[in-house]
Amino acid sequence: MAASVYDFEALSIEGKPAHLSTQRGKVLLIVNTASACGFTPQFEGLESLWETYRDRGLVIVGFPSNEFGAQDPGNNDEIASFCSLNYGVSFPMMSKVQVNGSQAHPLWKWLTSEAPGLLGSQSVKWNFTKFLVGRDGRVIKRYAPTDTPESMKKDIEAALSA
Repeated sequence: MAASVYDFEALSIEGKPAHLSTQRGKVLLIVNTASACGFTPQFEGLESLWETYRDRGLVIVGFPSNEFGAQDPGNNDEIASFCSLNYGVSFPMMSKVQVNGSQAHPLWKWLTSEAPGLLGSQSVKWNFTKFLVGRDGRVIKRYAPTDTPESMKKDIEAALSA
């Protein structure tokens, strides 16, 4: 069983290995994203958080998923282009993954077990569910899709100061 977020790797949206261990000592905000969701405008707020806090050690990591309403049907190149052109996304984006079920990416299985949702649910209910991970690689808090990036600033600042 994984001890921290640093025990995982993924593929970047460009298809290259991305070892989360390279982010050791940083605060991570991990988000499952979608390009055609009512919450998609949160990309703007996430990019703003990235620009504001990255020099203090925040890394935002987006994981596109097509699980909810088929709201991210494009391939990785199309998703990357959409995020860049429409929202100026410059924070790290990973290759599209599943976040629930037997085919869920191991990181997402770990995140949801470390910070269960409402009534102890270990599934992700919708796009733009977010997990704040401290400098020690442990999950601090899970946020619902309706929690805006702006609403997380105090928790992010506390994590960065810890």
